[in-house]
Amino acid sequence: MKKENSTTVSRRSFIKATATTAVTFSIVSPQLVSGSEANSKINIGIIGCGGRGQWITDLFQKNGNYNIAAVSDYFQDRVDSAGKRFNVPESNRFTGLNGYKRLLDLKIDAVAIETPPYFHPQQAADAVQVSKHVYLAKPIAVDVPGCLSVSESGKKATGKKLAFLVDFQTRAHPAYQEVVNRTYKGDIGKIITVFAEYQTNLMFEGTDSYLKKDPTNPEVRLRSWGVDRILSGDVITEQNIHTLDVATWFINADPIKAYGTGGKTRPFVGDCWDHFAVIYYFPNDIVCVFCSKQVGFGYDDIMCRVHGTTGTIETHYSGKVWMRSREDGYNGDTRNLYEDGTVRNIARFYNDIVKGDFSNPTVSPSVRSNLTTILGRQAAYKNGEVTWDQMMNSGEKFEFNTKGLKI
Repeated sequence: MKKENSTTVSRRSFIKATATTAVTFSIVSPQLVSGSEANSKINIGIIGCGGRGQWITDLFQKNGNYNIAAVSDYFQDRVDSAGKRFNVPESNRFTGLNGYKRLLDLKIDAVAIETPPYFHPQQAADAVQVSKHVYLAKPIAVDVPGCLSVSESGKKATGKKLAFLVDFQTRAHPAYQEVVNRTYKGDIGKIITVFAEYQTNLMFEGTDSYLKKDPTNPEVRLRSWGVDRILSGDVITEQNIHTLDVATWFINADPIKAYGTGGKTRPFVGDCWDHFAVIYYFPNDIVCVFCSKQVGFGYDDIMCRVHGTTGTIETHYSGKVWMRSREDGYNGDTRNLYEDGTVRNIARFYNDIVKGDFSNPTVSPSVRSNLTTILGRQAAYKNGEVTWDQMMNSGEKFEFNTKGLKI
């Protein structure tokens, strides 16, 4: 299925300003939305007003069941841009590292967290602490302590009758759900091997060029988080998580160990690597071979292929999803997955809140896939083998130096 000059659109480059049909649900228990009456909108605050933050805010607004009540970002220009675009009063626009805390002090129902991944665990924990429903971008964290924190926040949210949804687009799509369910039913037999790839052309060139102009400036570094290992978790966590999430969804188990390698060939100031290659070993003798790149030209695809004893499944982000077995077959299409999956998740978030479904099933698999990326990252940095237990016991915690940044 290799496709030279693939027309598959990278999720990072896919920004399509098309209107989305609003999805509405009847409110079963209006008391679940604080300060609201039946059939009123959910007041949501947006934490993180960069490119994706404003893109997803537009989708929340188009859904029709949300009121954009407040916005927060470190940078004033981003807050003003979002505030003007979504008619947020100046009194409800907050800046600085702790601006999100002032947003949380407002009488709002929910928050969408769209900041650099480094900040996700603390922001999610603080939101749950003050009883806000949480819509969290992936990856959920950049290190093991962060993953464990989000896991705990998800549990606390359930206990406090709060919705906590992690926004993976693939899990929300019927075609992906269909082939995963067929795998669980045994339609391709016992899983033998899994191949996962996240291949793109050269990325973040503009971001790194901006960083080169003033690499010691902490605000420049913060704007350039996509090429910063601490803020992003490196490409294997920040982006490659999409295909590794699908792989672990199929396998439905934690990896036992990983052997990895990789490196950096782009002449970037940013310290993120641009290619990884990892072999994951799972229970029941399942092997997952993963590789990725963010450099070069001519091939762009996010795919996962599962080989079983009686069949094969292959998935492509914003492409074909299919299954072939001795007795059956399936063909699906996921065009526009980047937007469609997010639209489905926004609708589900609303539905969970108003119907009182606080089981929050997206949290646990998100923790697993995030930890899987960290295992691969640690193995690649070591250029060797790391076990799951070694990773969990390593105590490695990423620390971002906030000196020089405004509070």
